[in-house]
Amino acid sequence: MSIILLLGSGGREHAFARALTMSAQCEQLFIAPGNAGTAMLGTNVDVSPNDLESIKIFVLENMVELVLVGPEDPLVNGIVDFFEADALLKHIPVIGPSKMGAQLEGSKDFSKNFMKRHGVPTAAYASFTFAKLEEGYKFLETLRPPYVLKADGLAAGKGVLILDHLQEAKDELKAMLGDAKFGKAGEKVVIEEFLDGIEVSMFVLTDGKNYKILPEAKDYKRIGDGDKGLNTGGMGAVSPVPFVDATFVKKVEEQIIKPTIRGLAEEKINYIGFIFIGLMNVGGEPKVIEYNCRMGDPETEAVVPRIQNDFLALMQATASQNLDKIDFKIDSRQLLP
Repeated sequence: MSIILLLGSGGREHAFARALTMSAQCEQLFIAPGNAGTAMLGTNVDVSPNDLESIKIFVLENMVELVLVGPEDPLVNGIVDFFEADALLKHIPVIGPSKMGAQLEGSKDFSKNFMKRHGVPTAAYASFTFAKLEEGYKFLETLRPPYVLKADGLAAGKGVLILDHLQEAKDELKAMLGDAKFGKAGEKVVIEEFLDGIEVSMFVLTDGKNYKILPEAKDYKRIGDGDKGLNTGGMGAVSPVPFVDATFVKKVEEQIIKPTIRGLAEEKINYIGFIFIGLMNVGGEPKVIEYNCRMGDPETEAVVPRIQNDFLALMQATASQNLDKIDFKIDSRQLLP
């Protein structure tokens, strides 16, 4: 029997909470801070996922045996490193990557350079600061529209602009770098080649040595009808995705997942947890748009129900680096035509 602390407050955390409480091994589930839905599954706790000292006190007072981190902020802020460096906490497993591992999401520049080092297919790109604004303008002039601008840091899923006109792209680049449109997240901006294709999200659970490929999902981000308008943080998701077949998954595994897991190990980056891989299917070939260091919200709501394993046992196997011993099963039903 296990006492678990789940960090976060979204639909993702509700999906996690539901899956955890379905396990016979779940003795008690705390969610910090949780939401109205999670309150029906466990005990909500008025603690911020980013308040590491308060989390420490709560974990010790309530004899928590496993921590599952939902959102990216605590991971980028180093919650895993915080636990590992504390003599009283280091024996408690945290499902999530180290601060360095979380840079796969925390810094678009780090992420793109990681892909380049390990041969992961992605869009052509360059990074710029305000001091290099004129160089950024010149780089935009070498690209064809639409133009893709990404704030380097975390911007709640809204730091990506896709623009049709060169002057508009230049104006937005100046607004991001010079006028702090996205605050500190936009102090560096990655300009990318636009990938023309269909977007899909793939998810991997890794224990640092072994991995399992989770069900795929597709979310809907543009605010207007017809997939037009600015990006949102995500407005819904479906799984399975009709165009993701065994051939495409095999390409993703060989070209992206294996090089990513191998690259993390080669660079001695401690990574135990979820890797969200945002992909573009370009004529049947996968290219990475971005990594996230956690599961997606809302995608988790469509992905987790397809996992047929005991979810808590899956988390425990991840924490103990025994994922290879799990016979992983997913619901294989496909969407109706």
